[in-house]
Amino acid sequence: MSAAPETPVDNRAGWRDYYELTKPRVVALLLLTAVIGMFLAIDTREAWLPDWQALLFGTLGIALASASAAVVNQVLDQRIDAIMARTLNRPIPQGKVDGPRAWAFALLLAILSMLILALLVNPLTAGLTFFALIGYAFIYTGYLKRATTQNIVIGGLSGAAPPLLGWAAVSNSVHPYALLLVLIIFVWTPPHFWALAIHRRDDYAKADIPMLPVVFGVEFTKTCVLWYTVLLLLTTLLPYLTGMSGRIYLVGSVILGIWFLVHAWKLKFRDSPGQAMATFRFSIVYLMALFVVLLVDHYWS
Repeated sequence: MSAAPETPVDNRAGWRDYYELTKPRVVALLLLTAVIGMFLAIDTREAWLPDWQALLFGTLGIALASASAAVVNQVLDQRIDAIMARTLNRPIPQGKVDGPRAWAFALLLAILSMLILALLVNPLTAGLTFFALIGYAFIYTGYLKRATTQNIVIGGLSGAAPPLLGWAAVSNSVHPYALLLVLIIFVWTPPHFWALAIHRRDDYAKADIPMLPVVFGVEFTKTCVLWYTVLLLLTTLLPYLTGMSGRIYLVGSVILGIWFLVHAWKLKFRDSPGQAMATFRFSIVYLMALFVVLLVDHYWS
């Protein structure tokens, strides 16, 4: 397949173009899970809020690292982005920001992130955040995405790290409950992303990316989405079963899980135009709501 044609840079990039390079909506979702991880790390019998410095600078440092990873993702994917309709209007394919400027921006964000986390939070959080950044930006984007249909499964571990990073920022430790939050997002990632991949199957095929529906077909992928959603529902019971959360969370997680399962079931057995995107969009609402329920339960259960 021939490479996408080079787009000349017009040298008129504004702050909005650099802002778009950071994938702000994705970063916002990551930050929500990270910040809630910070609040879940505290014992409400001893304190009502996390330490302000850990909360403020931890959030800032994690945000900058996530933004840096997003920029690297777009630099490495610029050929793909120029082919796919979903990503064609990003700043690099549109010629608003060139590769060297984007690399410099990503490096600046990464350095600021590491300095803030190492000096104003704790070295553990800085180290974990660094490995998560490398995992997503280079291992997933640079290799796994182009190498295997299990790209999003294996690479999803880096994207699942934010609640652990938030927890570590407050407690300076890697707690089993924080790893449980990572597990939930890890299991959530495949049905979330495969629903989008079904909708954008032709785009991925055109870009020669071995996403599951491209290699094994849409029907097989629908089945995988359904079974992963079942696994997700079971996985989200673990916070209650391990004593991390109480009945408020149990009820909320089951309701949300069944709702997600209905979407996955419709995608498999009652598919209609737009159902894949409806499933994808609900998966985002699902994760946000699940973590909010975790937070509510932590304070009022």
